[in-house]
Amino acid sequence: MLAVQDVDLTPNPQALKFILSEKLLQRETRNFANKDEAVNDPLAKGIFEINGVVSVFYMDRFVTIEKDPKASWGEIQKPFVQFIGGFDKNLIPAEAEPKQLSSEEETELLKTINAILDQRVRPALAGDGGGLEVIGLEGSTLKIRYQGACGSCPSSIRGTLVAIENLLRREVNPQIEVVSA
Repeated sequence: MLAVQDVDLTPNPQALKFILSEKLLQRETRNFANKDEAVNDPLAKGIFEINGVVSVFYMDRFVTIEKDPKASWGEIQKPFVQFIGGFDKNLIPAEAEPKQLSSEEETELLKTINAILDQRVRPALAGDGGGLEVIGLEGSTLKIRYQGACGSCPSSIRGTLVAIENLLRREVNPQIEVVSA
C-alpha cells in the first residue's frame, strides 16, 4: 500500500515534494502541466481532482505537487495523503516508448550532454522535486524544459539555467548556450 513517508520543501514556494513508501516508476518521469494533460494517467488525474493543484510531476518514489498561490497546503495535503493511501499503483500506465530522436539529432555531443545531465544535474533537481527534459540541440543551443517543482521556480529560470550552461561549457564545449523551452 502506498503511503506518504515524508514531505520536503522545494526551492519553489508553491511546490512540495511528497516522498512515498514505494516506487511508482523505474526510470522515466511523468510531468503534467495541467489537468488536460493528465487525462490518461490515473495517478495524476486523481491528484488534479484535489482543489488548488496546478501541476503534477512524479518519478521513482516521489510526487511533486505545485499549487495555485491562492490555495493553502492545508487544503491539499490531507486529501493527497488520503488519495495516495487508496491508490493502486498498478493503475499507472506502463512506461511509454522513449522518444526517438532523428539520427541528425542524436549526435555524440547530445549523448555526452545527456550523460553529464544524468550524473550531475538531474539527481540534484530530483532532490528538489523536479526534473529536466532535453528538447533538442540546434547547433550549439541546447533547449531544455524543466519539470515538476523546477517548472515555475524563479531560481530554475535564472540560477539553475546559468549553472547548467556553465557546467556544459566547461565540460563539453565553450560555445554551448542553454535555453529554457
